[in-house]
Amino acid sequence: MAMNTASTMLQDRHGPIDYGEEGTGPTIVFVPGSWATASTWRGVIEALGGRFRTVTTSLPGYGGTRDRRTAADTSIDRQAEIIEAVIRRAGGPVHLVGHSLGALACLDVALCGMLPLMSLTLIEPVAFGLLRRESQLALYEQFTAMRDAYFQAFENGEREAALRAIDYLGGEGSFDALPSRMRQYIVRTTATQVLDMRSTFDPPLSAFANILLPTRLICGERSPQALQRSAEILTRALANASLCTIAGATHFMPGTHAAEVAQRIGDHVSTTEALAWDSLSIASPFSSRSLGHAV
Repeated sequence: MAMNTASTMLQDRHGPIDYGEEGTGPTIVFVPGSWATASTWRGVIEALGGRFRTVTTSLPGYGGTRDRRTAADTSIDRQAEIIEAVIRRAGGPVHLVGHSLGALACLDVALCGMLPLMSLTLIEPVAFGLLRRESQLALYEQFTAMRDAYFQAFENGEREAALRAIDYLGGEGSFDALPSRMRQYIVRTTATQVLDMRSTFDPPLSAFANILLPTRLICGERSPQALQRSAEILTRALANASLCTIAGATHFMPGTHAAEVAQRIGDHVSTTEALAWDSLSIASPFSSRSLGHAV
């Protein structure tokens, strides 16, 4: 089947935003994390087999998306604004998929409830603050020790300071195992990622119960315990969420386990769509009920 493909840039008052789309069917908006662009999702989108209309973007400071943050303003809202602009361009309701910091920004979008969403898929959101709120202090302190050492190394001018974050998320030796071109890219964008890690997002745990969307959380079997535990906490806090684990995967699973990630996303989106159509079919034919809803 031929695919409709388009790649362009959005413009808003803060500057350009990466935007690309292909395919037909229910719309899935893919949001990558730090150090990532639309290409992060290439394998996942291919594995979905053309069953969906897929929309991609990049967060501030990556790809063609202009950074709109300053040292004094690192709120997660800046990332959320990008996602909201992409959703408006795509047209709702959409299924929202995010990885890492992108997943955290997707949560912020869902909490605001201003745009029509059908479902959420959150791949290891870096919600480390949940550990502190749930008194998982040993795991939280492991993360903060890494973060502080990373920041200090960056401020001291250490060229490969980001090694600390990459190895924490992907396992020891992950940075050195990357292709040279990727390591160079990480070094070039370390200042952007430091702003990412300073992003403020710490709502009370009770706030997540207001997100009524069908939500799937995905973790890697070999990911840091802190990420796995925070995903468990978030799954319980959300009103309508389930958690699944991908065997052998680490935090960087969209690239290393694309087929498995695609299966979880595709199943979740298809199930949500089926339930929405079932609900519509038993509603009054004169109802103005929408297939999507904001939260």
